[in-house]
Amino acid sequence: MPTGDVETFHLHGNWHNRIEGSGGGVFGTFSMKDEAVRVGRDQAHRRRAEHIIRNLDVIIGEATATETIPAT
Repeated sequence: MPTGDVETFHLHGNWHNRIEGSGGGVFGTFSMKDEAVRVGRDQAHRRRAEHIIRNLDVIIGEATATETIPAT
């Protein structure tokens, strides 16, 4: 996963979001997957990054790419 992409994953009973390669760790912890996915997707859109959503078994269940907007 490239640096800057957003990942949503499950660990220790909660859903989390993190930015790959940021070194800052988790930026959100949620009890419900749908809330974590919504926040992660919003963050990925703002960063123009891909959003990776991992299932409980750690397999990638969904990945969405944000369209690159050319600089003007």
